[in-house]
Amino acid sequence: MSQLKVYQYPKCGTCRSAVKWLKEQGHELELQHIAEQPPTVEELRLLVANSGFPLKKFFNTSGEVYKALGLKDKLSSLSEDEQLELLSSNGMLIKRPVVTDGKKVTVGYKEEQYGEAWSNA
Repeated sequence: MSQLKVYQYPKCGTCRSAVKWLKEQGHELELQHIAEQPPTVEELRLLVANSGFPLKKFFNTSGEVYKALGLKDKLSSLSEDEQLELLSSNGMLIKRPVVTDGKKVTVGYKEEQYGEAWSNA
């Protein structure tokens, strides 16, 4: 199986479930603590491009930091560069886990989605 990079928060139950599922599929994982070492703007730009998702999907819209900063009302007025800077400055703003093999990317964890993306990667 392939090696995957997983941007995750170890205390997050969803992240733990995703990591467990990926290990059960036989993947080697490189785990990166998203709060201690958030992805750089360049990494995020590549992740967004490879994911095919809109940038907004990378925001943890139910997170405390997102709500505290009032981003629900502000996000649409920020440029893409400003949004990427914001995400790279605080990993807790990023919806997690983010998993990549360098080509494809998944955001969040749904077993069906992982089955399609990572079961025979």
